[in-house]
Amino acid sequence: MGTSIRWTARMRALFRQWRGAPLTWLIVGGFVLMAATAIGTALTVDRFRQNAIESGRDNLESAVRLLARHFDREFEDFAVLQKSIIATLESHGIESEDVFRSEMGTLAMHEELRSKASGWSDVAGANVFDARGALINSSKRWPVADISIADRGYFNRLKNDPASQEEVEVVPGRFGNGPAIVFARRVSGPHGEFLGLVSRAITPEQLESFFASTGLGEESSIAMHHQNGQLLARIPHVDAMIGHNYRKGSPEQMAVFERTFVTTRLASPIDGKDRIVASRLLTGEPLVVVATKSLDATLASWRTQTKFFVTVAVLSIALLVLTLYLIFRQMTNRLSVEKQRLDTALNTMTQGLLMFDQDERLIVCNRRYIEMYRLSTDIVKPGAYFRDVIQHRYDTGSFHGDVDSYCDGILNHVGRTQSAIVETADGRLIEIKNQPGTAGGWLATHDDVTERIRADERIAHMAHYDALTDLPNRVLMRGHLERRVAELAAGKPFAILYIDVDEFKGVNDSLGHEVGDELLRQVASRLRACVSGNDLVARLGGDEFAVIKAGTNDQAELTALAERILKSLRTPVDCKGQEIPTDASIGIAIAPDHGDNLDDLLKRADLAMYAAKTEGRRTFRFFVPEYDAKARQRRQLELDLRQALARGEFEVHYQPLVDLAANVVTGCEALLRWRHPERGMVSPAEFIPVAEDTGLIGEIGEWVLKQACTEAAAWPGQIHVAVNVSPVQFRSKMLALKVAAALAESGLAPGRLELEITETVLIRDDEEALTILQQLRELGVRIALDDFGTGYSSLSYLHRFPFDKIKIDRSFISDIGEPEDSSPIVQAVVHMAAARHMATTAEGVETEAQREVLRQLGCSQMQGWLFSPAVPASKLKQLLLEQAAAA
Repeated sequence: MGTSIRWTARMRALFRQWRGAPLTWLIVGGFVLMAATAIGTALTVDRFRQNAIESGRDNLESAVRLLARHFDREFEDFAVLQKSIIATLESHGIESEDVFRSEMGTLAMHEELRSKASGWSDVAGANVFDARGALINSSKRWPVADISIADRGYFNRLKNDPASQEEVEVVPGRFGNGPAIVFARRVSGPHGEFLGLVSRAITPEQLESFFASTGLGEESSIAMHHQNGQLLARIPHVDAMIGHNYRKGSPEQMAVFERTFVTTRLASPIDGKDRIVASRLLTGEPLVVVATKSLDATLASWRTQTKFFVTVAVLSIALLVLTLYLIFRQMTNRLSVEKQRLDTALNTMTQGLLMFDQDERLIVCNRRYIEMYRLSTDIVKPGAYFRDVIQHRYDTGSFHGDVDSYCDGILNHVGRTQSAIVETADGRLIEIKNQPGTAGGWLATHDDVTERIRADERIAHMAHYDALTDLPNRVLMRGHLERRVAELAAGKPFAILYIDVDEFKGVNDSLGHEVGDELLRQVASRLRACVSGNDLVARLGGDEFAVIKAGTNDQAELTALAERILKSLRTPVDCKGQEIPTDASIGIAIAPDHGDNLDDLLKRADLAMYAAKTEGRRTFRFFVPEYDAKARQRRQLELDLRQALARGEFEVHYQPLVDLAANVVTGCEALLRWRHPERGMVSPAEFIPVAEDTGLIGEIGEWVLKQACTEAAAWPGQIHVAVNVSPVQFRSKMLALKVAAALAESGLAPGRLELEITETVLIRDDEEALTILQQLRELGVRIALDDFGTGYSSLSYLHRFPFDKIKIDRSFISDIGEPEDSSPIVQAVVHMAAARHMATTAEGVETEAQREVLRQLGCSQMQGWLFSPAVPASKLKQLLLEQAAAA
């Protein structure tokens, strides 16, 4: 929120600069983009031009290399015939011109020349001339024509220069119609005298036909020159150019005929065009292959590309100009709309906002600030000085204090963030934040945080106080105790009293949570009344409270306090029109007598309270070291209990149920026994509560059920087995399924199984309990209500729940037969059961007098030591066999 406010205010303050600056940057940016487009296009075009020239040069170089390799090979083959003829002529050892003429001018020599020249293609075949230039023999015709070459330049160069062995020259044809390229070789005598020459000739068209196969394209030419510059052949063919000497001009042009390989650019001496030239000298002949292509033709494709790029660049620039125009127009409209939006945003903010420049003048002020302090817009407006604004607030009553001092304090620290919460005259809390601006000014926000702070205070209270009783909770109590523990070093003792309301769960379950909550509020009120102002009363949760008594470790004083608390709590409490008696168990731990560690003190107070509960409730106990030992013993018992089932330490004993009329055993109650490997037999009264507290009773009870059903299946058919079901087991919705599984696994008839439950399972949730009982009855098992009359008994249970039997607790049996005994109560239970077609079983029968009275009262069954204690399965089986034998 703060970031949004700062951004909005800065946008509003810089609006005027924004109106001009972005447009300027937009125009500059547009021109930069256009220039970049033009430059980029020019660079691209130039690069493509270089690429086109390099590509044309590469093509020409490839062509001349190909042609040079071809003609090197062709002319080498072409010269083989001449060299062969000359070798033959010189082998005759002729020393004079006349002898050479007479021997070489015979028919036999003609035949030899014709045989050697067969398969070779040229203009006039191989011809032999004498020292005067006259034709004396030929491979193509006999007799020979009267032809002289004495006027030919190549003849005179071979005749006059002994070092010259071969000449090449294009001359007007004498054997054909057109010009011919003559290859002449000197024939010398034994002493180097000139005897004549052997010549062959080809036409320029024969070379040009191969030139055409290279396909270099338009405005290209391929030519073959003599190294002296004479043009021998060329495509495109021009008759007037053949034989013309082109070895002239610039050094670059001369280099074409002098260097082995040349690639360059020259102005053509033929058509004057700028051309790319590539040339290569042949290795076997004094000839040069020259390929050229005009620069215009080379750049033809580049020009097409250039047109495309220039067109794209022009269109891009035109589009950019149009876009800039549209953006320019849109921005001018948008800035106007943005100004309206900024004004709307500023004026709809929940915070008051002000922005001042470096000269302490107001730049921005929104409507919320004006309304928050009821100020005049004629005074608080852009351009007003900071002191004038505060003075106006002082004059209108929304500011209290010295104006100059306040303004000086703000201005002296304008370079850093400031924050403060002030209270107005009408009780509102305003959070003022001043944050430095980028240009020396500052931004101020005024936020009404009254509701937020009040809510935070409520949340903080809720985090440390109990919602039901408004007493400090466990968190606040620990903080208080930490301070008390820190004061122990200064000799300031204190005591912790843990208070647990007795039988609260029964009240809560039977009378409802609304009554239970009211009872807890009354208990909290009475505890407050029992302590002084330096003491702390806290609710720890549920029905547990604590009192922290400061400044004493006197047990007599603490005893008086505990007795005062118990007396106060024992007074019946009026809860929703019902008088409810209550009491409590209290555990007391003293610091530093019982320790100086917070967690140890809390644990020891809890142990003392637990001891008060186990020793009869409605009393208090001071912590003694023995409680720690008992707690450790209980923890060890729990650990051993967790492993007892896996180790097979549990046993099931059976106590017979005797029919009082027939005096025979009709059933047995399965009772769990634990044979500990070190402690021996552990009393069920000791380990069953631990099993129920830890949840192990579910697994143990299921094992007892399966064991009892399995063993009862081997008894006589009329004997049933009774199994106790813990309230913890009864809460499981899987109880009926587990019972069905035990019956199916053992093969025991459902009617021979009797499940005993206590009234505790009915108090908690009678609707759920009724559902589970109905499921069990549908299986065919019998249901007995155990310990009837000892808890929160209600006669409505006998009407609502489908019991088969009521078991009368031993507390009603022990005094039967004595004056003022419990016979009337037992009689009433028997009559009620009979009216509901239920059997009755009396527990704890130990004398013949008790059995006789119960028989007279009409009780159905008895169990107790008078007949037999609980015995192992093997001993019970022997007892049942003896009974069957006696029958």
